Amino acid sequence: MNTGSDTHGDVTVDEVQLSAELAGAGRRAATAEAAEYALWLGDDALILAQQLAGWISRAPELEEDMALGNIALDLLGHARSLLHYAGTFDGRTEDDLAYFRDEPEFRCAWLVEQPNGDFAQTIARQLVASAYLFELYAALAGSADETLAAVAAKAVKEVEYHRDHAVQWTLRLAGGTDESRRRMIRATGDVWPYVDELFRDTPLIDALEGVAVRPSSLRAGFDAVLAAVFAEAELEVPAVPPSAAGGRHGRHFPQLAFLLAEMQVLARRHPGATW
Repeated sequence: MNTGSDTHGDVTVDEVQLSAELAGAGRRAATAEAAEYALWLGDDALILAQQLAGWISRAPELEEDMALGNIALDLLGHARSLLHYAGTFDGRTEDDLAYFRDEPEFRCAWLVEQPNGDFAQTIARQLVASAYLFELYAALAGSADETLAAVAAKAVKEVEYHRDHAVQWTLRLAGGTDESRRRMIRATGDVWPYVDELFRDTPLIDALEGVAVRPSSLRAGFDAVLAAVFAEAELEVPAVPPSAAGGRHGRHFPQLAFLLAEMQVLARRHPGATW
C-alpha cells in the first residue's frame, strides 16, 4: 500500500485558506437529507479526531505522538468541511454543530465512540475506521453532490495514509512479543461488534440516490482489505455477533457522553468567546 508520506506536505494553519476549501462557497446549500448525511460523516470524523487527540503526550513513542496528532488533524479538517456543509441547510455554523448539540443529536457510529483503551485497542479501531473511510471516500468522490464529492476527493488521499499507518501497526503488534500479540487479538475482538453498523443501509440512503454512497456496497472492498491484513498478521476474523448500535439514529455508546463533556466544556462555559 502507498504510504502516502507526501500527503500532509508542508502546511501550517496560517497557510490553510479554509474558507475557500470549506463547502458552501459558491455552491448550493444542503438539502435536509444531504445535511443529515453530512452529519453522519462529519460526526464520525469529529469524534474519531477527538479520540486520537487523547494520545498526544501519551503515545508509546514520540513519533506516534506526532503521527496520531496529524491523523487527528486530518480528520478534524474532514469534520469541519462536512459540518460546515450540513449547517448550510439551517444556518448553523460548524462550531454550533460541534459544541452545542447534545448527545442524542449526534449521528456518529458506535465504532468511533469506543474508548482508546491501550495502544492495541486504538490501532484496531483505527484499522477498521480507516479501511472503511477509504472505501467510502473513494466512492463518494463520484457523488452527484459537488460539495460532498470535493470533500471526498481530498479526504481519500489522507485516509490512505491513515489506513497504511494502522496496517503497519497491526502487523507490528501481531508479529511482536507474545504480549503485544495477545493484546492485538483481544483488541480486534473488542472492536469487531461495531463493524456491522458502518455498512447498514437506511431509508436516508434511498432518498439520496446518486448523492450518498450505499454503505452495503462498501463491504466487499473493506472485507478484502481486512482479510489480506489478517492473513499477513496471522489473525482470525473475530467470530462475534454484531452490536445493536444505533448511532445514526442518536442512540449512543455510554462513552460518547463523557467525550462530549470534555470536548464541549470550554465553548459552553464561554459562548461566543474569541481569542
